[in-house]
Amino acid sequence: MPVWQHPYLNVFKHFKVEEWKRSTKEGDVTTFMDKTLKGTVYRIRGSIPASNYIQLPKTSTQSLGLTGHYLYLLFKPMPAKYFVVHLDVTTEDNQVVRISFSNLFKEFKSTATWLQFPFICGAAKGSVYECTARTSKQDLVGVAPTNVRWTCLMLDLHYILSMYLNRRYSHLKSIKLCSNLLVKNLYTSDLLFEPGVTFSEARQAKLAFHGVSPMPREMAFPVPKGEKWHDRYDYIRFPSDGSKLPYDSIQKGCSSPAAGVQVLEDPIRHLPRPVTLTKAVRDRVSLIQQITSPKDMPRWSPLVTKSIPEVHLATSGPLELVYSGDQEVSRGEGRQAAGDSTVPLHATTDGGIHVYAHRMRDAAIHAVSVGSDETMYTKMTGPEVLSSKKASHCRSLLPDPILKLKTIIGFGGCSTKWALWTKNSSAVVYPCHAVIITMQIETREQRFFIGHTDKVSALAFNGNSTLLASAQMGHLSMVRLWDFQKGKCLSMFKTHVHSVSSLSLSYSGAVLCGIGKDGHGKTMVVVWNTAQVNHGGEVVVLAKAHTDVDIQTLKIAFFDDTRMVSCGRDNVRLWRVRSGALRSCPVNLGEYHSLEFTDLAFEEGHSAEREPEDRTLFVCSRSGHILEIDYKNVIIRNVRRLLPSQIQHSHRREKQTFNSGPGIAINSISVSSTFCATASEDGYLRLWPLDFSAVFLEAEHEGPMSAVSISPDSLKVLCTTFTGNLGYLDTQSRGYSTLMRSHTDSVLAFSVEGLRKQMATVSQDNTIRIWDLVSMHQLYDFTASDEIPCAVAFHPAQQIFACGFSSGVVRTFSLAASDLLMEHKQHRDAITGLTFSPDGNLMFSSCARGTLALYNVVSQKSHVLRVLGNVVSQDAEHSPNALALNGDGRLLAFVGPSKYTVTVMDAHSLDELLRIDVSILDLDSTSLDSALRLCFAPMPVGHLLVSTSSNKILVLDAKTGRLVREVSHVHKLSCSSLALSEDARYLLTAGDRVVKVWDYQMRFDINFQVYIGHSEPVRQVAFTPDQQHVISIGDAIFLWDFLAISRAESPKADVHPAVESLVPPRADTSSEKPKDFTSSANEIPRLSAPLPSLASPPCLDISSIHQAGHDDIFSESDEGEEAGLKGSSRGAADGTKDHSVFVMEDPIENEEPLVVRPKVSQDCSRSPSHSGNEPRKEAKGPEPQHCIRPDSYRHFTPRFKASVLPQSVLYPPAGNEGLKLKAVIGYNGNGRGNMVWNPDTGFFAYTCGCVIVVEDLHSGSQQHWLGHPEEISTLAVSHDAQVLASASGQGNGDSRCQIRIWNIQDGTCQKVIFHHETQVQAMAYSRDDRLLVTLGDYSDRTLALWNTHTYDLMSSTHFSEPVHEVAFNPLSAGELACVGKGAVTFWLMEQRGADISLKVHRAPLPDMVGLVELTSLCYSTNHLLYSGTNTGQICVWDTQTNRCFMTWEADEGEIGVLLCCGNRLVSGSNTKRIRLWSVAAVQELRLKGSGARSSSVLLEHEMTLDGTIVGATFDDSLDMGIVGTTAGTLWYINWTESTSIRLISGHKNKVNEVTFSPDESHCATCGEDGSVRVWSLSSMELVVQFQVLNQSCQCLAWSPSPISHGGAEGQHVVAGYSDGTIRVFSISRTEMELKMHPHSVALTAIAYSVDGEIILSGGKDGLMAVSSPRTGMTIRVLIDHKGSPITVIQCTKKQFHDFGVEGGELWLAASSDRRVSVWVSAWLKDKCELIDWLSFPAPASSEAPSSLPPSLAAFCPWDNGTLVYVGFGMQKEILFYSLRQKQVVEKIPLSHFATSLSLSPAARFLAVGFNERVLRLIDCMTRTEQDFVGHDDSIHLCRFTPSGKRLFTASYNEILVWEITNR
Repeated sequence: MPVWQHPYLNVFKHFKVEEWKRSTKEGDVTTFMDKTLKGTVYRIRGSIPASNYIQLPKTSTQSLGLTGHYLYLLFKPMPAKYFVVHLDVTTEDNQVVRISFSNLFKEFKSTATWLQFPFICGAAKGSVYECTARTSKQDLVGVAPTNVRWTCLMLDLHYILSMYLNRRYSHLKSIKLCSNLLVKNLYTSDLLFEPGVTFSEARQAKLAFHGVSPMPREMAFPVPKGEKWHDRYDYIRFPSDGSKLPYDSIQKGCSSPAAGVQVLEDPIRHLPRPVTLTKAVRDRVSLIQQITSPKDMPRWSPLVTKSIPEVHLATSGPLELVYSGDQEVSRGEGRQAAGDSTVPLHATTDGGIHVYAHRMRDAAIHAVSVGSDETMYTKMTGPEVLSSKKASHCRSLLPDPILKLKTIIGFGGCSTKWALWTKNSSAVVYPCHAVIITMQIETREQRFFIGHTDKVSALAFNGNSTLLASAQMGHLSMVRLWDFQKGKCLSMFKTHVHSVSSLSLSYSGAVLCGIGKDGHGKTMVVVWNTAQVNHGGEVVVLAKAHTDVDIQTLKIAFFDDTRMVSCGRDNVRLWRVRSGALRSCPVNLGEYHSLEFTDLAFEEGHSAEREPEDRTLFVCSRSGHILEIDYKNVIIRNVRRLLPSQIQHSHRREKQTFNSGPGIAINSISVSSTFCATASEDGYLRLWPLDFSAVFLEAEHEGPMSAVSISPDSLKVLCTTFTGNLGYLDTQSRGYSTLMRSHTDSVLAFSVEGLRKQMATVSQDNTIRIWDLVSMHQLYDFTASDEIPCAVAFHPAQQIFACGFSSGVVRTFSLAASDLLMEHKQHRDAITGLTFSPDGNLMFSSCARGTLALYNVVSQKSHVLRVLGNVVSQDAEHSPNALALNGDGRLLAFVGPSKYTVTVMDAHSLDELLRIDVSILDLDSTSLDSALRLCFAPMPVGHLLVSTSSNKILVLDAKTGRLVREVSHVHKLSCSSLALSEDARYLLTAGDRVVKVWDYQMRFDINFQVYIGHSEPVRQVAFTPDQQHVISIGDAIFLWDFLAISRAESPKADVHPAVESLVPPRADTSSEKPKDFTSSANEIPRLSAPLPSLASPPCLDISSIHQAGHDDIFSESDEGEEAGLKGSSRGAADGTKDHSVFVMEDPIENEEPLVVRPKVSQDCSRSPSHSGNEPRKEAKGPEPQHCIRPDSYRHFTPRFKASVLPQSVLYPPAGNEGLKLKAVIGYNGNGRGNMVWNPDTGFFAYTCGCVIVVEDLHSGSQQHWLGHPEEISTLAVSHDAQVLASASGQGNGDSRCQIRIWNIQDGTCQKVIFHHETQVQAMAYSRDDRLLVTLGDYSDRTLALWNTHTYDLMSSTHFSEPVHEVAFNPLSAGELACVGKGAVTFWLMEQRGADISLKVHRAPLPDMVGLVELTSLCYSTNHLLYSGTNTGQICVWDTQTNRCFMTWEADEGEIGVLLCCGNRLVSGSNTKRIRLWSVAAVQELRLKGSGARSSSVLLEHEMTLDGTIVGATFDDSLDMGIVGTTAGTLWYINWTESTSIRLISGHKNKVNEVTFSPDESHCATCGEDGSVRVWSLSSMELVVQFQVLNQSCQCLAWSPSPISHGGAEGQHVVAGYSDGTIRVFSISRTEMELKMHPHSVALTAIAYSVDGEIILSGGKDGLMAVSSPRTGMTIRVLIDHKGSPITVIQCTKKQFHDFGVEGGELWLAASSDRRVSVWVSAWLKDKCELIDWLSFPAPASSEAPSSLPPSLAAFCPWDNGTLVYVGFGMQKEILFYSLRQKQVVEKIPLSHFATSLSLSPAARFLAVGFNERVLRLIDCMTRTEQDFVGHDDSIHLCRFTPSGKRLFTASYNEILVWEITNR
């Protein structure tokens, strides 16, 4: 069964029945909502079944091709009706057999090609029909009963053909569902589904082992709570297992669900279903023989000792307790180890935290039991490590240590209230579970105090931060005293107190006080003497006391070591040690005696006039009270209370005050000499003056605060929160710095993304967090409120990660968009395994119920390919690494189906390859061994590692299952995680609370090293992708430096083979320098871009090297500035052709050099306000005699424009603009690559003329970026979508092209740079966005490289031949390629100090391809480069060898667009086609050559659009994208749904008219392309388009009022065409209603009369026609303007007797000979009278311009009886002519002759367009004028909307919509 049909196929959904494109319906077929199923169903009704049906597929010549053995039909027969269902199935011998069933059939009939089964309809349970059916079922053959139920019918098609016709089933060809029935859906599957059984019930009944699965949710009928499925619905299996009638019929069976299922005693160990043994499975049969027979073992020997001691050790402190199971040994001779893991204290220290145990007979380790009731004081002399000179002969794993703890991400564990300042205020000390961390706040460096065996519960410093005390939780808490500077443990002792909750050290460090509970739960206070601990003395108890009062905090007074103060619930007490006794007295709290006090602090400072104890004590409470207590007199001085704000202002938060009312809980208080800090439950840190008058500074946190501490210098305030955050507030700068964020519960799993060095972690605190591995800062935080994330995996290439949850849901997230992408619900229990394939195309997941799922994740919208049930073991906890993939992603391994077996599957199909029983591998064991964890060894080792319950690691051959070796006694308890380094030299294991590093080959006497620090079991350990670090998780996140030198770190290992010889051997050259220009072995882009050279780049000769004798590909030439093009290249290639595919196997030889002349400018950029004055310096050389456009449409050619740029512009004052650009209609199809879309951020931009339009695809809102003086040719967006580059031609007096750099966030232009002379046709950013390359057109022939930090020119190269496109290599930011005539040129940028050099290699096409132009290119992420040609071929290049090894015929025309991602390729051409290719075979062909299984590519899909493809952008999976065409259309393409939708559409040619509906809801435009387009004014979206072929639409008008119908029904537009015809279109019916032909020449003007009953039209010959839209007749023809084209016709109302002439309509006509006629009409009376004739003078013909401006006239809307005229005349002016006075009454001078005119009907505004590309808005009231730019050509059209709120302007095919702002 194909993967896409597994586990089942939803037939209606897959074939999209609702669209009726791949299916058909006939007769009465409708959809309606069924109340029983609570969903939409199809109803097929009709008396004749053959005339009322649904059929799949659409025609009989097609086939469904569904191979599932079972067909499930969810349907319901209609009561008292008949129905028929026909199934056409195909046998293996291609015979079509029809299977029909119906309640119309009375008996079973059979022929060789037709099986007819009668269907017996079931009835509701307990009904009379059911009773009748029990006795005489034959009576029920016929119409369905009235209470017939919904039925799930399962047909075993395989069995039916085999049983009745003795044929083998192949696939289902077609389905025909005929009346009368209701149908929900159809499904096919190879699985047998049982309805009414839940997944848990199926699991308990072991149904999976009998081939039965619960009904998937998608197929299941809804069952109300408390009811049973079989009481509401019928389930019919045919053939049935139950009793049958004498004849064959389809009916409800008698047996109960899942009847006859017998539960096996041991279903896991016994596999009931026989399987066909493949070779891989047959290899397993001899496994027992291989184990029991003698065999040669690998050269390794196990350790002689029966057990290896495991060691608990410390880096920062001494090794005093060493646990080794039942063994007791003592220390040997030791060496000093540094306590500071970041700053070495001694020259000999290694700074590690590792202890190893040698196998020595004379050495022993003494284990001290911490469970003893005795008090133990241990004197520590210094840190020691288990090592001995006596053991020098033992060979052990090196280096030692191999791990060094670098960073721990975590805070708290037991409590988050303990965070301390050091005395110098430069570092903070805090606990992270069992480790104490000191962090420098400036550098964030950490050092560690390790030694506690449980979580640290309290910390305390002495006054000068030299002595640190720490306590750990547990039954009998352990306290340690540390020398803080040296990092060593001075003493440790048991406290005899359970769970020490608070510690306090006196200022001198001589007294330590602790709070805990005794064995009866009573509070216990203990005071110790620690005075001698620095001198090697012991710690003794001074005093202790039991108390019944609650104590939250206890502090020793800094002025007296014998005095303490405590606070807690209902009490504040003063304590004193005197004569060996500890006594206390309470403070009289009065009315505040019932408060819960949380913290206290003493007043700081000392005055000579006051006694030391004469000071104030501050105590805070959970009710918000702060008590000021006179410590000396033990009385309350003052009480204040923190209250919520009474008023919340919108712009600021009210400062807190003290008053009455409900208070805010204060959890901590800290006091300095000048101010006080409080930490409260509402998350606010507040700083107060000591009189608490008002808050002067506050900071809000994400959660409730737990503690606050003012630094000793009073400049910083340390803050902690209960949510695990640690940070500080700088009181001077008022800046807040977060030092640490952490999970608040156990970390369950992690995944590392190597390219961006990010790590994802999931935790039991319900959060998913993303961390930066370099800075260890948290980047993102996702919270799942009701479920626990338990597995996580990063996508190997995209910014996507997947997460599995405890509910069984698998979700994928986009980091770029911080959004949820997909949600999969295939699982019903916690996810135990989740991983991506190395190529990122597949994803795998497993759950605790044993289900395994395979997903296709080529696109961000991932989908399920296959789901297998009960294949993964359910008996053991395997999370989060239940699934293991090998290095090439072909093998998938997991423990299952039982815990005793390991299964290996084909990862792409989930077909089982191998099953290994690990329980039989140990022949001497009396118990069964089970598998726990799996790990594949890197390729090509071919090993599979399995950890077992007997603490072994089994090394198996992944292909045969043969046991290679085993390692015993790996950990004391089970191994929780396995990981191998990439070079297969080192093995990581985790078990208990330790991490071990092993030599994988086990070559030494001691093959491992042990590392401690975790206080909880380590859940996962792994190497980072760069192999430089190790990460372990459990209680917190530990990052270790991995100090081993791998094989990959040899000097040449990180050098790209193509550029290895570029670095000449020099004494001072580091081996790491090649990393500056190429990717390392793990394909991670370099982190820094080369800096621009201070000198000019060297002159380059692009030449090729004969590869037979050289290892390098790139070469550098210093011979001279120029070289000539010697000739075309010759290549030798042998290949085979398969489906028009050529495969090249031999390298290309005898390649000829290409000439390049480098040129560079020292200052080629300017800011928007000024330009640089430095001239461009370049190497001069002979230029070609002429620039011939190459045979490629890729080159941008600006549209010819007769307009000129303005010399001066009257810009409006800032903030007082009369117009605001609101929308742009159209896309410039003349551009090349002038559309960009970032699918991660949603940024979408395109160009229209000289405007960049940034559009929100969701809302349709637009932003407009203006600044370019000319038509924009191309765009480029940075990969992080923060910067956009745009290029246009020369303008504003510039001699070179303009490239603008835009900040996408705020839409501002950051930089304007100049370099190219004619046009820029292509631009691209490097993968790391540090470089920008720009390419000139065929006339410019220049390639420029820019530094994006400063946008300084780094390098410039001039070509002798045109180059068509350029692209950066995504795997290396310093590599790029460009294509031209017959060759690809590969560029490699190298930085040596301050110099930049370019290595160039020209790789010509093989001769067999022919003389072609390479017109497009794109890189793939797997060392492939695709290039398209002008003859329709696609050539594939190996970027490691720079040779073309494959080509195929991909189109009939030139391929101008190529995009690639993974195994998919998109091509676009000038044949208007865009095609999607599957190129999976190309990579294998590159690696294996002629040995590849396939050398063919597959055309997956194609679409034909409306023009040549000039730009395309797709998402990372190439599933959906946006494509631009020369027709001025932007298309949304979705390959998955096979849809193409117009996103942006404009006129391809000149726009001739814009007109508006009377209600201003719509507008219509017409153009030279023959189209009339109707747009919605609210959204500016195209509503309908009327197209007339081979004609241009010259003029347009909208009917003023309905002609015959009311409302929208009567909306019409009339259009005049170039052939003299007039067409009337109905908007509501979207059809042409009338066509007239009143003119013999092209129409030039048209208008409706005021009442809409007449159409006035004018032609190019000056004749005007009066026509009726009702009859289509021409009523009269006016010849007054004959000989001169009519330019304007306009109608308006007038008073009937106005102007002395009867008539209700006044209209004018203007012609190009500067004449205007004014008419009065009464059309019902057939009256039309000329009342005025105007002629405007013009200068002599010698003074006239070559192209005369138009003569335009319009009635003045605000002055009845006045018309306005502009045109060619004696002066450049606007004339106002009074029809009453018969003279010009007003003139407005203009700077240029007007090309368009419009008057606002709402205000005295007049808009004029000029040939100089300027739009002028004139306020006729104030005579103020404002100019606006935005068009790149003459503005030939201006139109105000009827309301006057908007203004439409047009130049050529672009339409700008302006909003009037100062009406």
